[in-house]
Amino acid sequence: MIKVSDEIQEALKERKPVVALESTLISHGLPSPLNIDVALKAESILRDLNVVPATAALIDGYLRVGLNPKEIELLGSSNEVTKTSFNNLGEVIANKSLGATTVASTMFAAYKSGIKVFATGGIGGVHRGSEADISADLKALSDLPVAVVCAGVKSILDIPKTLEALETLGVPIIGYKTDIFPEFWTTGRGLKLKITASEAKEAALLLKAHWEIGLNTGQLVAVPIPKEKSVDQEIVENAVNESLNEAAEAGITGNAISPFLLKKVSEASGGLTLEANVDLILNNVQVAGEVATQMAND
Repeated sequence: MIKVSDEIQEALKERKPVVALESTLISHGLPSPLNIDVALKAESILRDLNVVPATAALIDGYLRVGLNPKEIELLGSSNEVTKTSFNNLGEVIANKSLGATTVASTMFAAYKSGIKVFATGGIGGVHRGSEADISADLKALSDLPVAVVCAGVKSILDIPKTLEALETLGVPIIGYKTDIFPEFWTTGRGLKLKITASEAKEAALLLKAHWEIGLNTGQLVAVPIPKEKSVDQEIVENAVNESLNEAAEAGITGNAISPFLLKKVSEASGGLTLEANVDLILNNVQVAGEVATQMAND
């Protein structure tokens, strides 16, 4: 039920660097046609680094790892794409539905394929005002030995509580060229990190040491959005609070909440967060490619 492209199988066999990419970003995270452009640009960035991109999705009853441009365009243009995490992965496969992978299900696809590095925008976590509403991304990070290169936790979430949960689960957080936890659209408000890496080689060494000693959790490589691209913290907080109120009034919950909030925050910020979203995603992909290259070389 898992189909890995020939190119990726060959790359893994030859110990070449491979980076996994999610597809919820394409189907639910960005508006069309920007979604397709960013997905193809992400793959292009990796290829320029001689890294093989491994975008994951559910197509025709298979969890596919490695897509062609037409399949990426299908995910970005169809209105019938199911956001797929652990709780509905089997259902989407059984029904042969078109499905986009979240952080959790992309980590699963990467793990089953033998891919150690995955790039995304930001991870899910504990939702604001509801400690019982916790993303399956945290479950995946506790169970699957994959490095997730991201700009921290999505700003719409309760970031301090998410960090507490990650610590409880034993998930290392490596600050990439920073000792402050990045907060998606912003460089962070001052939540200190204990582990840092000043370059891709150092990050690769830290990742490998954790796994080689026998620990099997995922790991976060937390990359701040470039400072000149970040959004003012006050603008973000005001936009998030306004959007949370709208979501509560509309009764939106579950896996529909994040796409709704991301869209509403973009509107409330005058499009600033959407621009930042694209910038941080492509920056994370670049870093992931460099880290994967170092891991393949060592």
